[in-house]
Amino acid sequence: MTINQSKDEEQKRVNEVSQKIDNKIKNVDQSIAQAHKETSRIERNYGENTKVNTTEIDDQMETNASVQQQKQLVALAVENENILNANRRKLENLQGSPYFGRIDIVEDDEEDTLYIGTSTLQDDDGEFLIYDWRAPISGIYYNGMLGNVTYPTPNGVATVDLKKKRQFQIVHNKIRNMFDTNETVGDEILQSVLGEYSDEYMKNIVATIQHEQNTIIRDTSSDVLLVQGVAGSGKTSAILQRVAYLLYHSRSTMTADNIVLFSPNKLFSNYISEVLPSLGERNMRQVTLNEFIALRLTGIHVETLFERYEKDEHNLPETTIKIRLCKENGAFLTKLEQLENDHPNHTPYFEDIIFEGKPFFTKEEISEIYDKVNHAYHIPDRFLKTKNALIKRLQERIHEDRNEDWVQDEIDNLSDEDFQQIITDHNIEESTNQREIIAEEFLRERYAPIYNALINNYFFNPYKEYLFLLDKMDQHLVPDNIWQTMIESIDNQIESHKLNLSDSIAVLYLRDFVTDSGVNRGIQHIFIDEVQDYTMAQLKYIEHAFPNAKMTLLGDRAQDVLTSSYRKNDLVTEVNELFSKKKLTTITLNQSYRSTAEITDFAKKLLPNGDEVKAFSRQGENPVIKVFSEDDYFQGLKETAKDLNKKYETVAILARNQSQAEQIYTHFSDESIVTLVDADFRSIPKGILILPIYLAKGLEFDAVVGHDISAKNYPDKRSTDVLYTICTRAMHSLTLCVDGELSPLLESESKSLIAEK
Repeated sequence: MTINQSKDEEQKRVNEVSQKIDNKIKNVDQSIAQAHKETSRIERNYGENTKVNTTEIDDQMETNASVQQQKQLVALAVENENILNANRRKLENLQGSPYFGRIDIVEDDEEDTLYIGTSTLQDDDGEFLIYDWRAPISGIYYNGMLGNVTYPTPNGVATVDLKKKRQFQIVHNKIRNMFDTNETVGDEILQSVLGEYSDEYMKNIVATIQHEQNTIIRDTSSDVLLVQGVAGSGKTSAILQRVAYLLYHSRSTMTADNIVLFSPNKLFSNYISEVLPSLGERNMRQVTLNEFIALRLTGIHVETLFERYEKDEHNLPETTIKIRLCKENGAFLTKLEQLENDHPNHTPYFEDIIFEGKPFFTKEEISEIYDKVNHAYHIPDRFLKTKNALIKRLQERIHEDRNEDWVQDEIDNLSDEDFQQIITDHNIEESTNQREIIAEEFLRERYAPIYNALINNYFFNPYKEYLFLLDKMDQHLVPDNIWQTMIESIDNQIESHKLNLSDSIAVLYLRDFVTDSGVNRGIQHIFIDEVQDYTMAQLKYIEHAFPNAKMTLLGDRAQDVLTSSYRKNDLVTEVNELFSKKKLTTITLNQSYRSTAEITDFAKKLLPNGDEVKAFSRQGENPVIKVFSEDDYFQGLKETAKDLNKKYETVAILARNQSQAEQIYTHFSDESIVTLVDADFRSIPKGILILPIYLAKGLEFDAVVGHDISAKNYPDKRSTDVLYTICTRAMHSLTLCVDGELSPLLESESKSLIAEK
């Protein structure tokens, strides 16, 4: 059979499967409509069945039972509707492109043909029309070469004879591309997919997963999986498919709520937001490092990574570097813990618990309780005993105050409805002391802020405790007077409700140690993108905060934009040392797919080990260097971007920092197609975008214009990471604009790329 005859047969099957998908969607829509009617009916009944007289005790009990029953019915109806909607989304994702792969295998002398897609689809009689790409047997498509291939089954490893591997590119239910191969994904399909223009959202890559990416996706045994990948190697895409795979693999024990992804910025969070829904999965929790810290340190502004980068651009003294590197080492957190243990006679810094403007528990009273606890106990145990003693005193106070005149007056002033509500909410039965019980419940609600303060350890001041330990620390980094000046500076910042980023993690760790809190055992997987921007102290704290979670770390040592000005240690080495007691797997991705070969080859020359980076064979235009005089620079930059925007929907002008981005924007102020992007942006509009490079991390654009790649702006090798990251954001076109003299980072051979005026 010729390839054209085969294509006709394959197209016939696509037509049949697409029709079955459409029919299934119609059936699901009918079921959803019916389920929605049922949910509405139950909700109406819920409202009617809870309008029962709550004056009599028997009626109260009957009402409570009815309410619970109706709640269960509503929950079941809503859950049924959610399941149907989830099924519909999976079917929608199959529409237009039902599958992308086919394997022909022989197992136990039986021939079988399997089609691989984003989710499973069965015929009405149970026959598999499409296999989910995450199914164990589908791994053959990604990993297997023709011949004997193994795959995991519940009963052990099975061996099959792989006879054929076929790839499809199906668009609007028409086969655009199809061929047989012995590789994972052939260049022809990859070139077609990668040649498309960028979109507001990242797409899933299940149709183009490479062998090394598949290894990342299906790893379930590592405690820590470190992926060191060059720019454009598909790190981020691979981890999103990994999330989908893990949800499929552990669907009986894990949901999206058990996964947290640390994103580099809000733009990135939005950019990847459609990948998991396109695979029929719900998005996991996403948070930036700053948001994570801010949620745990309320009431104080913690310096962001971006704010610090902007300040570092202007001034970064050697003593500051030494102190910062000390604080950002994981050993610094251990040192704080040891110092706390070395001072058993020290009373932690407590705060008054204020209620209605007056101290309810004074810090002196709290300290007295703590000091009376046996000093042989560990500090967290002493703290817990102090906390329990305070809660007990609060309960005693509630019991004592219940007959106070002001309490009785408050109860007398309650409306009948509020009075009855207290009885119903707390199932208070009629008795001789019913009023006293009501008074205690009333006081529990009134004193709830005090209880909340005790439960959340608000009576402990971790900031003053941190300053105390810094003062006691035996350090040999800088002269003592500079160390003391640093302590005073932190104290002044705290008074202004501010805190440096490097101090924030130390304060959090110290607070969690003393109070034995801050731990979330329900999270099973942590994903951290752009991990080269994280310190070992931050990673150590995240490990402490999520002790049951396996970690997937993704980074590129060559894109260390935010910390390269002072950090010199190798990322892979540091991570291996930090997690030396865990099962750690390191995977290196050297193949770059994002940019054309010309852009990748140009960018990798900036790196000392650039030869390790492999460009994908997608041809395009050479990068262009445009040198302007000072008087003509901004006009030339503006015209360059506008010309590119005639060809490309998304053109990004990337600057070193926010102030440079704002300066560029002033020259475009009359243009509606231009957007100045800042850290609060959550989506990427079309047109010309102006943004600092750190907000572009993890993103890609059709065309990139690098702002002022001059000797003044990029004077030496310390700027290499920034320039490399700028260049590797471009998919199809890269232009570097220079104000005056060309940066020495651009080699002499790059001068051949300088455009003639």
